[in-house]
Amino acid sequence: MAQGSAKHRPAFHAIVLASGFIVGGFLTHLLRLFLPSGAVKEFLTTGMTAAIGPLTLDLIIISIGLGPIALDISLLSIVGVLAAYLVARSLF
Repeated sequence: MAQGSAKHRPAFHAIVLASGFIVGGFLTHLLRLFLPSGAVKEFLTTGMTAAIGPLTLDLIIISIGLGPIALDISLLSIVGVLAAYLVARSLF
């Protein structure tokens, strides 16, 4: 019988990853609001933003525009992913 994460489907891992980023983003936003200015606030809430877009698809009959799509990754986002992984591992 398979042990660990090998028994889970890719959708499970995607859900854990997405929920971790959502929790980490929420924590980052809360700390940006409530921490006083200083080195700790800068260290915990500074992030890197990767963006794609805007993307357009013109099919003569219909034109579709998407974007821009951005991902803001901070230290707390990574902590959120780690916490979601540990919770999912302990539950399943």
